[in-house]
Amino acid sequence: MDVIGRLYLWVLYIMAGIAGAMLIWLMISVVTSVTMRNLGMQPFAWLFTSSEYAILYMTMLGAPWLVREKGHVHIELVTAALPAPARRLVSRFVAASCVAVCAILAWKGAELMITNYTRNDLDVRAYYFPKWILTAAFPVSFGLMTIEFGRFVFGSDLMHSGEAGIHE
Repeated sequence: MDVIGRLYLWVLYIMAGIAGAMLIWLMISVVTSVTMRNLGMQPFAWLFTSSEYAILYMTMLGAPWLVREKGHVHIELVTAALPAPARRLVSRFVAASCVAVCAILAWKGAELMITNYTRNDLDVRAYYFPKWILTAAFPVSFGLMTIEFGRFVFGSDLMHSGEAGIHE
């Protein structure tokens, strides 16, 4: 199990690294586009399209790692006021709700990806791009987030620390 756990963690960190690289690409593409416009040039069509794709993939690839690291934004005003046993119960209930939502979104994302693949749907803008490649991020990301939120339901760690405030 240790090997599977390390492999799984490695996948999460690789996905987060790719998301970070896409953030750098977004900065480069925006600066390039603005510079070209200010010089009176027309920015490349693929520059804008690749930025849109990067925003989607950056969000989807980074989200499971953020859940694992408790990097998602959450407010603990209510849970901080609860006694420890009630806080544990509420925290596990919230995590279980997140598991349910993520599992549904993973399922629906897989259906969308399969539909895009079978219909051979294309995103036609700067170039022809198969939509299933874009929508493949949904089942992967939400599936991994289902696992990560599940760790807060069944594991010893809780999502909520009991410290009042906004955590990100």
